[in-house]
Amino acid sequence: MEAHAAFFKKSRDEDAFQQAAIEIQSLKDQAASGDIELVYLDEAGFSAVHPNRSAWTPRGKCHLIEAKRGKRLNVLAALLSSGKVLSAKYWQTTTADVFVGFLGWLRQQVTKPLTVILDNASIHKAKSIGPCIEWLKKQGVSLYFLPAYSPELNRIERLWHKIKHTWMAVKCRTAPELEADVREILDNFGMKYKFDFYGS
Repeated sequence: MEAHAAFFKKSRDEDAFQQAAIEIQSLKDQAASGDIELVYLDEAGFSAVHPNRSAWTPRGKCHLIEAKRGKRLNVLAALLSSGKVLSAKYWQTTTADVFVGFLGWLRQQVTKPLTVILDNASIHKAKSIGPCIEWLKKQGVSLYFLPAYSPELNRIERLWHKIKHTWMAVKCRTAPELEADVREILDNFGMKYKFDFYGS
């Protein structure tokens, strides 16, 4: 996210960004007072080769991590104001049907009105899931779409960064190892792995 910060700031509507920041703060206040369950939702992919921004390697020496090709483990997750992370892990592509199914399952996990903060990915706005989204609205699910080029406003983006660059060891993994490591972190979120929902 930081690597593209200048691009985001140059490309986005700054007025819309500032207005969204104000509105999200209001939603956070409502969540803190217990009126709603606020959720940051996003998808992320994990590969067998650990993400590596830069490295120094002596001339003639191989880099530390072997660059193996393989399928990516995709994770669709929700960071809840109540302090939990709820997630689904799978090896196939994230589709609109997967997304709306996850929303329906998420609705069943909370009792309060649910407000979901998310980006404008095509799967989030696909016409095919329109009827399902309308039904979820009647069940108390509100979707708050962020302005374009505003990843800083989606708190779960920082959680992905924390998982990939702090909590996961730097190594090449097999598919079972990758799935086990991601599961271990998500299953122990809030206990062994801590992250502040309301942080800056």
